Amino acid sequence: MPFDRPRDTLEGVSVDDLVIVANRLPVEAVENSHGVVSWRRSPGGLVSALEPALTGKNATWIGWTGHYPKAGELPLPPIPERDDDRDYRIFEVPLERDDVEQFYDGFSNSALWPLYHDAIVTPQYHRHQFDAYRRVNMIFAQAAARAAAPGSTVWVQDYQLQLVPAMLRSLRPDVRIGFFLHIPFPAPDLFLQLPWRRPVVLGLLGADLIGFHTPGGAANFQAVTERLLGWPSHDNVVEVPAAHGGRRAARIGAFPISVDVGEIDRLARDESVIKRSIELRGELGNPKTMLLGVDRLDYTKGIDVRLRAYTELLHERRLDPGDTVLVQVATPSRENVDEYQRIRDDVELIVGRANGDLGSLGAPAIHYLRQPLPISELVSLYLAADIMLVTPLRDGMNLVCKEYVAARVDGGGALVLSEFAGAARELPQAWLVNPYDADGVKEAVVAAATAPVDEKQRRMRAMRAHVADHDVQRWAREFLDTLAEGSNNSVVRSETSSS
Repeated sequence: MPFDRPRDTLEGVSVDDLVIVANRLPVEAVENSHGVVSWRRSPGGLVSALEPALTGKNATWIGWTGHYPKAGELPLPPIPERDDDRDYRIFEVPLERDDVEQFYDGFSNSALWPLYHDAIVTPQYHRHQFDAYRRVNMIFAQAAARAAAPGSTVWVQDYQLQLVPAMLRSLRPDVRIGFFLHIPFPAPDLFLQLPWRRPVVLGLLGADLIGFHTPGGAANFQAVTERLLGWPSHDNVVEVPAAHGGRRAARIGAFPISVDVGEIDRLARDESVIKRSIELRGELGNPKTMLLGVDRLDYTKGIDVRLRAYTELLHERRLDPGDTVLVQVATPSRENVDEYQRIRDDVELIVGRANGDLGSLGAPAIHYLRQPLPISELVSLYLAADIMLVTPLRDGMNLVCKEYVAARVDGGGALVLSEFAGAARELPQAWLVNPYDADGVKEAVVAAATAPVDEKQRRMRAMRAHVADHDVQRWAREFLDTLAEGSNNSVVRSETSSS
């Protein structure tokens, strides 16, 4: 039942003109050595992407903390409504353990994630998990309905919340609704395997604007709506039957996400970060060639394929094992899901074998870090690395490659990039590879390692110019401007005028 009017507050949080709805909050709980828990800014890419859009606005971020109550555990301290690092409000959506297991570990990451990434791993479809997905999406929709001011904008994020736009529209038809998908949207023949394909598509079409990273993702979604629903669509607009007759426009667009170029540039010029990059090369033995991979520990990232290609190059002596080092940073991710445990074990086995066969005392062939690193340390690594390896089997965009390019203020470095990452459309000057082709990956690594300095600089200069012109602020601004423009110009069409 729609609200007659928005509540003045949502559990103490004032209604606002811009509401971000995401699965996770932009803060995380951390425990110090004395067992004291406090809140700090989350290191994730979504936070870096969205925070600039919230600056100076009356805004609220709605999400889950990442924790659920456990027996005998003390409750977490309250999240400050505001702090020195942010001027927007936070509202927590509490989730119970069963919700997390069924909605998040289950349907979101065992069904949707593999399906949307070209079924690299076989999706698992369970009705009770979709029931939990629907239930949790309604919790988020109700929270957004209460937090949004009359006529305000609600921006829903990512695959975990695809039902929220339509649910929110039924509760608050007065608000402007945007949705952005941060992962790929699959080809129609893949997506239509989903048993709950219709409610997911209808959920997304509750938005006024549905954004994807690439034109291919937008085209896939429009093709799905045509095949599944048969509703009129033209010029990236789907005509959606309105609640009280007529039709309304749901626009579809491509908005390639990016990074905070200004912040990364600032860090890359910081004396302490530069000093640390020099120290890192020294700690690694000042190799002739340093290669770097930075990924979440996820089976879509192609880490295992990359490591095998590298070890083959060392065995073949096309790279000198005594003068070449690979640093692989792998941030733990979704370790409750079986496939993530499997890729962790596979990667660690490859690293162990490579270091046993090719390393020497105090000088492993692969330096493997299974831990998150602060952005300052990552920028130091970016500055230190001669070659950045970004080889996902499928990726909606991939921001690591853009961070690397933004950090190379010296104009140096080389990027080996999967053609199946959304960023490949924007960075064609990288050495592009098919990550399924181990020989092709090997050839690209050797080419990047042996290319003349002027060629590397020419490629990097072109990539840096593009990333600088297409930063995260531009991404958020273009999405929100398009949402506002489309809503302002939207005309509810009658059945007779649309026929």
